[in-house]
Amino acid sequence: MVDNIFDDIPDEAPEEIVTALLSRPGVRIERIVSTGQSSDWMTQAWDEWVLLVTGSAGLLIADEPELILSAGDCLLIAANTRHRVAWTDPDQPTVWLAVHLGG
Repeated sequence: MVDNIFDDIPDEAPEEIVTALLSRPGVRIERIVSTGQSSDWMTQAWDEWVLLVTGSAGLLIADEPELILSAGDCLLIAANTRHRVAWTDPDQPTVWLAVHLGG
């Protein structure tokens, strides 16, 4: 079966939409759709590699300047790193591909 990461993306939603695309021992891949949301501070026990597919976002990583992400930007958030999404584009959906490794 073929899926498309751009299927069923709403223009607005009250909360982020997290869709599991693949889950195997030691790896989980998710599509996250943000429509202007931010997040609380979080710390995870696993590495997370993220790719911003569309839109834009501000990412805060503990004690570092804000990272401004746009389509095509990717980074690895190491396990046990305190971080949060400060903002996402309120004018268009921001689509993330998140790969969780370990944990």
